[in-house]
Amino acid sequence: MFDRAYFSAAFLLRWQLSQQRHWLMRAKDNLRHELVEQPSPSDQIIRMPVSQRARQLDSQLPSHWQAQLITVTVQGRTRRFITSLLDHKAHPAQHLAQLYRQRWEIALAFRDIKQSVQGGQAVLRSKQPGLVKQEVWGLLIAYTLLRRWMRKMAEHASVVPQRLSFHTAQHAILGLRHTASLSTPGTLPQRLADLLEQARYFSLPPRRPDRSFSSEVRNRAHKFPSKKMPVSGN
Repeated sequence: MFDRAYFSAAFLLRWQLSQQRHWLMRAKDNLRHELVEQPSPSDQIIRMPVSQRARQLDSQLPSHWQAQLITVTVQGRTRRFITSLLDHKAHPAQHLAQLYRQRWEIALAFRDIKQSVQGGQAVLRSKQPGLVKQEVWGLLIAYTLLRRWMRKMAEHASVVPQRLSFHTAQHAILGLRHTASLSTPGTLPQRLADLLEQARYFSLPPRRPDRSFSSEVRNRAHKFPSKKMPVSGN
């Protein structure tokens, strides 16, 4: 599932062929396409041109490519999605629309990494490309290990993993890690069991199924006044 900013014939065709995977994203309002087939009122097989510039950079790109354009109504608003999945019976439009709503989980994961794992530091410490890659891999490994243990905690509390507060659970898990060396090895199983019992205190209220998350750029408050340019009279 990609954001609309990733809409590119060169990128998506390479992804589809090299990764042997399909893709799904919101369709742009000014999408250039022609109708090839309409198997249902909400599904269209479309044909799109590949830009001349893209073909100059990659001579293996075709002149046109196909995808499925689906139109659904979400909370009274018409939404259009485009995908490489062409079988509308195997992948109904409403199912794909609901699947795309889960893309918000990606943004929440990035927020957890930046605010909790990195401690609010928005910029990486490394200055060299190789070290930047090493630091990013370290952050991803740490996040994955935390999420794996949170999954065990969620199973113990009989809730889905998304219902646990990442920030609070992270402090509990790291607190056990930092103090484990102060206890005897024989007490570690009991401390892990106690951590599982604490999971019920980290549980969040169920998410509202009808809630939507619009992508917006918000103005950040700062201590400096905005600079106003003088208006010259005519």
